[in-house]
Amino acid sequence: MVNVDEIPFPPQIAIATKPLSLLGHGITDIEIHFLQIKFTAIGVYLEPKIVGHLQQWKGKPGNELAENDDFFEALIAAPVEKFLRVVVIKEIKGSQYGVQLESVVRDRLADADKYEEEEEEALEKIVEFFQSKYMKKNSIITFYFPSTSPTAEIGFATEGKEESKIKVENANVVEMIKKWYLGGTRGVSATTISSLANTISAELAK
Repeated sequence: MVNVDEIPFPPQIAIATKPLSLLGHGITDIEIHFLQIKFTAIGVYLEPKIVGHLQQWKGKPGNELAENDDFFEALIAAPVEKFLRVVVIKEIKGSQYGVQLESVVRDRLADADKYEEEEEEALEKIVEFFQSKYMKKNSIITFYFPSTSPTAEIGFATEGKEESKIKVENANVVEMIKKWYLGGTRGVSATTISSLANTISAELAK
């Protein structure tokens, strides 16, 4: 197991058909008056063959890749399965998480001039999905992005309750969720971006 802030993440996860490898991990946090408050631990699982789609960055050190948004654009666009496992460290209402996701995605869509009625509807469904959830410590939010379609499946599991899932079928919304977590210098977790860059840099060097 790989420990991310004392939370164990399996080094491999079998989703759909293939085992995916933990290629990056980190946390989301903020600092208030020199106090670090940690919100979630993140594990990024990808098909190992993603390295084949990123050959043009071979030989670049991880710290350089972490600053290179083109590299992360290529990582997001690579036609491989992607899976994010987000574990709650500091408990939060699901409605707060849903609204945060909605506002980040909406702003990014508006910036790219892709925010229309369909996107608004897809985001409303996601907010509704999280509305009734209570995210106590160790609850798990998952995002599964298949390699073959521009959709996402969001899951939520917490102790004592069955996992619930929602499918997101709006490609623009799905793209911006990927960018929220995997979007290079604009990603939500600098530690995760840095970890991904270092791991893939090492894999490319093999």
